[in-house]
Amino acid sequence: MVVKERGSDSVYERFQGTEEFQRLRARFRRFAFPMTAAFLAWYLLYVVLSGWARDFLGTQVVGYINIALIFGLLQFASTFLIAWLYARHAERTLDPLADKLRRQVEAETAAPGTEGGAR
Repeated sequence: MVVKERGSDSVYERFQGTEEFQRLRARFRRFAFPMTAAFLAWYLLYVVLSGWARDFLGTQVVGYINIALIFGLLQFASTFLIAWLYARHAERTLDPLADKLRRQVEAETAAPGTEGGAR
């Protein structure tokens, strides 16, 4: 990795311009943006149905359990599913690259004569 020396920029500002950092951001965004959009669409469907399809949501499935209750519980289930998927995604694709970048930043800040100096 090549980190250009640019005036008084901090090591962190310089690392933000590197290809590795941009790749890390892209990998994060490829997961976070679509998953956020999907969850918001799912949530808004629940809200819209609650306002305009009360008869449908009030349909009894088993005993006192209706479709609205099932949809509400599925909101919690989908939240936990997304958290699990993100943890798995981060462990496989984000963490290795982030660890590499962290080691490079720490090595540069610990080197004598660089910004941050030795600790």
